[in-house]
Amino acid sequence: MCPWKRESEAPFWSCCPRDRTPDEHMKMSYILVWMENLTKLTPLKQPIVFELESFEVPPDQAPVLLFLALFNYMVVLLANGLVMSIIVADRALHRPMNVLICNLAACDLLGGTAVLIRLIMYLATGQKRIAYGEAIAQAFAVHTYGAAVQTILATMAYDRYLAVCEPLRYHALMTPARLLFSWVLAWVVALLCIGVLFALNVGTPLCGTVIKHVYCSNRSILYLACEPTPINNIYGLAMSWSLSTGCFLVIAFSYIKILHACIKNSNDGTMRRKAFQTCASHLVIYLIYQIGSTIIILSQRFTSASPNLKKFFSILIIIIPPAVNPVIYGLVTKELRTSLLKLVKTKVQSRTLFKLVNVSLETGVWGPLLELLPPRQDPG
Repeated sequence: MCPWKRESEAPFWSCCPRDRTPDEHMKMSYILVWMENLTKLTPLKQPIVFELESFEVPPDQAPVLLFLALFNYMVVLLANGLVMSIIVADRALHRPMNVLICNLAACDLLGGTAVLIRLIMYLATGQKRIAYGEAIAQAFAVHTYGAAVQTILATMAYDRYLAVCEPLRYHALMTPARLLFSWVLAWVVALLCIGVLFALNVGTPLCGTVIKHVYCSNRSILYLACEPTPINNIYGLAMSWSLSTGCFLVIAFSYIKILHACIKNSNDGTMRRKAFQTCASHLVIYLIYQIGSTIIILSQRFTSASPNLKKFFSILIIIIPPAVNPVIYGLVTKELRTSLLKLVKTKVQSRTLFKLVNVSLETGVWGPLLELLPPRQDPG
């Protein structure tokens, strides 16, 4: 209902049904644009709650995707947890390469947990809202995973170079103190780089709440900033390029030296076999990581690709390597495989012994149980 007695008396910006002149239409459009920009550029106040766009999942497909996400996370959790438990429990595995494998498993757990827990929650409940603190924590964990994977793989490559090219001096060069310094340095470099990245975001005013991604990241949060953030962008690009290039140079140097040593000693089959056994798993994991990174970059260049496909490719590097890495190391690394089989055999024998004790107590027949005991040695 028009509040003015005559529609002709209504101002051009009112909602009354009257014919506006071209000038009035132009003024009205300017006011609408001004109001829209004013709404967009109004900084949000705490508590800020974001909304993840995530996947567009039809209701009938949500249970299937929920099962796949749960299965993937269970594989990540159990496989990496098993690898870490075996290495920590078996003192014979406290060697440099195995210690670095344990660090890689911890890194995989960090990345997989940060993304998959939130994805499972969305698929199970449809919950897209995430608090500001949780968003920053998830983004920090994801970026730390991406940086730490590179630094740990670079440290592992250098360790393989020493093991293959300096076998006689290896234990003198890779002492427990230097090993500790190496993996601590890998984590410190990753945490320092990502810590500075997020420190630059402190105080940045945000004017939006919709994050157009499956998970929170530094870039997706900065897209919601009320003003340009050139310093953050320059540091992010420089840090990513420097870290990736530096780790690649260390890995390339290590493998070039290993290849040169194998060619130089081409008649030594033992050395080639040792180089393959020690480097194959590391090289496969590094290639999987690089292929995943390349797929992410290429998928963003194809504008015709569906949003769901782009989002899936963006999390590929976080959900696939953490599930595959422990399997690769478990199959390739003989020490880990032997320790795992020994653990399984011990568990089976313990269960068998426990069942025989129960049967003997119930029946009074101790023959089968005595057969498992070692024979008594004659003192003479």
